[in-house]
Amino acid sequence: MAAALQRFTLIFYAPTSAVAACKSAIFSAGAGRYPGRGNYTECSWQTLGTGQFRPGDAANPHIGSVGALEEVPEVRVETLCVGEDVVKRAVKALKGAHPYEEPAYHVIKLENY
Repeated sequence: MAAALQRFTLIFYAPTSAVAACKSAIFSAGAGRYPGRGNYTECSWQTLGTGQFRPGDAANPHIGSVGALEEVPEVRVETLCVGEDVVKRAVKALKGAHPYEEPAYHVIKLENY
């Protein structure tokens, strides 16, 4: 029996104005697809929150000013990536679409039970 592809959750945070572009980019890279007979695509979960950061001296912030503490309405987006190649492509696509110098994201490897 063939081994099942590894599954990952990709989670990222983006300002509300950039969420649609970021989701489009990761979905085009293969994120958000659930294997199975339903053939679901572009699946994600999101919630609104507040991001906080203080840009350092060498920063070129998209929002805010160097040295100033900034609080920004941001959206947390979670989606499934099936296969290590898919999660790597999705992260690359996210970095290309996201307006921040250093987008906040993390990848969680899931167990298959």
